[in-house]
Amino acid sequence: MDLLARREHSFRELLEKLGRRFSDTALVQQEVERLSAETLQSDARFAETYVHSRAQRLYGPQRIRMELRERGISSELIAVAMSDSAIDWRDNLEKLARQRFGRNPPVDYSERAKRMRFLQQRGFDAEQVRNVVSGLDF
Repeated sequence: MDLLARREHSFRELLEKLGRRFSDTALVQQEVERLSAETLQSDARFAETYVHSRAQRLYGPQRIRMELRERGISSELIAVAMSDSAIDWRDNLEKLARQRFGRNPPVDYSERAKRMRFLQQRGFDAEQVRNVVSGLDF
């Protein structure tokens, strides 16, 4: 309960954290299932809060989806959380590009490639990144 009081955790995260603290894995599994049954732990709620927190930090949808999969969230729950979020990903991409690089266009090809790599690693679509870096969408 102490872990859940601090922030939402996925089912898998909770199992892993408690598994490191306690040696009886069967008991840990049973207790995490009980918390889930009582809706004290919810993967749907975790996915929703995770999407919002990562989007506020200007991470893109592809990266967020990957991170949720790594945390054991099902594809269906990821799709629901992403569609329900109502986040303007294009606006986030433009904010991130302005914060990181300013409004000046890249001076040469290597600078353009560096910017594109950074934005794609943050989880944004290649076509949108290309448009923003080229200055078409500013």
